[in-house]
Amino acid sequence: MAKLYFKYGAMGSSKSAQALITKFNYEERGMKVWLVKPSTDTRDGFDMIRSRIGLEDKADVILPDTDIYSLFKEKHPDVEVIISDESQFFTPGQIDQLRDIVDDFNIPVLCFGLRTDFRTEAFPGSLRLLELADSITEIKTICSCGRKATVNARVIGGKVVVDGPQVYLGGNDSYVAMCHRCWKKCISENARG
Repeated sequence: MAKLYFKYGAMGSSKSAQALITKFNYEERGMKVWLVKPSTDTRDGFDMIRSRIGLEDKADVILPDTDIYSLFKEKHPDVEVIISDESQFFTPGQIDQLRDIVDDFNIPVLCFGLRTDFRTEAFPGSLRLLELADSITEIKTICSCGRKATVNARVIGGKVVVDGPQVYLGGNDSYVAMCHRCWKKCISENARG
């Protein structure tokens, strides 16, 4: 029985690498994989998924108004698994469409992404995945203090910030994975000047 999977982690937890390794594992067994990503993620090129350790592959880009269910039926009915990276940027409706693919076609869908933004607020796509996924797995990483990192701290000018748009693309230069305690401490220190 196919499932909808949500595999989430903080920045730097190797989500993209795990998505690409998972794709390789399915293909090694002769299975056809449809690799997708939302158009919001343009960091590594419009149609590329690239990990920090150097793994990369081309992906189909999904626009916010794309009906993934219809696209699957029309252009990819022969795939045996769907893997998406940066799934937090899908709309809640697109997450519903992925759920419908699992239910209607018995195709596993593995969604990799962030759970929350730099303010610790859920992305709409992630919230819908938390509501609908059959399997939810945290991909762990650690804070510089050694605790489990759960916050994607946005860093601008060397300081952790909590203001700004929810979507601001960046990598290690813009975000640092932190535990909640260190994140609160950095915010407090910035407020004191």
